[in-house]
Amino acid sequence: MQNTAVNEELEWNGTLTEDAQEYVLLPAGDYDFTVDSFDRGRHGGSEKLPPCNKAILKIRITAPQGTAVLTHNLFLHKSVERLLSAFFESIGQKKKGVPLQMDWRMVPGSTGRCRLGIREYEGNTYNEIKRFYPKEGPKYQAGSF
Repeated sequence: MQNTAVNEELEWNGTLTEDAQEYVLLPAGDYDFTVDSFDRGRHGGSEKLPPCNKAILKIRITAPQGTAVLTHNLFLHKSVERLLSAFFESIGQKKKGVPLQMDWRMVPGSTGRCRLGIREYEGNTYNEIKRFYPKEGPKYQAGSF
């Protein structure tokens, strides 16, 4: 569930009541996930991808080692349409071989399964989603880590 207080603006001299969240690095593997939220953003363009809209997802994965919250970007560009399709298949909105008009209102709270990897960048180690599994099918085996 999304905390409605996260949209509350703080005053400059306000009081902080929550502690910092401990960072959890999960081992690479397959995990169930929940989409906590999504925001609309804009990709400014890069060597690999021209400027385009992007969805900024907050994805929560709970495992025996703890709970990790990842930020995952989905780029709205024809060259990566298959990645978008994989995400929407994972949360059960898209069926293989059937066109889908993306319904972003239905994304928060959606659940699915993904392959999690570990990446090192500028001296930091963090989790990243390597792939999304279809909601139903032989690769979707609930509970295996």
